[in-house]
Amino acid sequence: MSDQNNREEIFSKPVRAGKRTYFFDVKATRGRDLYMTITESKRRFDDDGNVHYQKHKIFLYREDFQNFEEGFIAATDKIDELMATGEYRDPIAEREARHSNEAKSEYDSNDATETETAEPTESNGAESDADDISFDDL
Repeated sequence: MSDQNNREEIFSKPVRAGKRTYFFDVKATRGRDLYMTITESKRRFDDDGNVHYQKHKIFLYREDFQNFEEGFIAATDKIDELMATGEYRDPIAEREARHSNEAKSEYDSNDATETETAEPTESNGAESDADDISFDDL
């Protein structure tokens, strides 16, 4: 039996992020020491169109958690600070703006379609919904 099979997986949290998935796995050694693996998995296609996954893994041991956390927080804080200067791209804001524009465009096109296809109401002002009811509505 390989050493890989002797590691007990205790917790796993996948995080999907665009074309990547990150896996945060908590495991225990045979000696009952806890550690974490962080795996980045990217979906790739070869020349024939076949799918394969490229993986990169980091092993993070319990005694290093504090230093890792401090470094991670310092780096993310620095990124926030640099983003606030406006000198760097903000892919999150770009994505939100794109989605907002797409939603607005879809709303505008739906509004135009409804206006173009609206049926005239009866001239006496009495609107009849009886013709518009189907079994799906019941």
